[in-house]
Amino acid sequence: MKIAVLVKQVVGSESSLDISPDNKWIDESNATFVMNPPDSYAIEEAMNIKEKIGEGEVVIVSMGVDSVQKVIREALSKGADRGIHIQTEGAAYIDPLNTAKNIVSALDEENFDLILSGLQSDDTGMGQTGVLVGELLNMSTATLAIETDIDSEKIRVKRELESGWFQWVTLESPASISIQSGINQPRYPSLKGIMGAKKKEIKVVPLSLHETKQQVEKISIPQKSKETEIINTDIDSSVKRIVEILKSEVKVF
Repeated sequence: MKIAVLVKQVVGSESSLDISPDNKWIDESNATFVMNPPDSYAIEEAMNIKEKIGEGEVVIVSMGVDSVQKVIREALSKGADRGIHIQTEGAAYIDPLNTAKNIVSALDEENFDLILSGLQSDDTGMGQTGVLVGELLNMSTATLAIETDIDSEKIRVKRELESGWFQWVTLESPASISIQSGINQPRYPSLKGIMGAKKKEIKVVPLSLHETKQQVEKISIPQKSKETEIINTDIDSSVKRIVEILKSEVKVF
């Protein structure tokens, strides 16, 4: 089975998030970049499926500037076989549809049996790329996978629903599945894996040109405000006002 895993590089949670001068993104000059945490579960699930079947190939796919090869190498050190880097010139925001179109352009001739992606990215949190890639490649799709039963003959996925419910679905091959965080325990790279990753292939593909349907106009830090209201009336009026505040402003009931 040939499996692709979509991986994204994001700003680490401990980095300082300063807004760029144009107010369209964050200033990444002093930021520390890491692999998007939900994507590590997709990588682990791909490795588990390959090990269960006993054969196959796991390919890591990432789009971005040259520094994304760091997260591709990290995935290769965990046992993935090779990588595909869709190279961009800048770190500007790219909407999910445009991202998916570029990924499809790079993967169209690969003929993957399965495409896995993390639930969502820690930066924009759209959660759409994996589904859009599957749709554009005419694949069956499933989201919020909390368990998989996949071998060379069938693709079954347990999906998380609302209020503690779940459902098992059977998908036709090829398929694109987004993996819920916590589905497994991601492995750590071994020393042997880290050394071996240096020799594995990373194919660099230039960014394709597609019309952008969505863009960020402005980002800003939420403004804090503080206002104190002193309720100093008779008991009945005070209680009525407090209940009104809890209903209309605090909205606790």
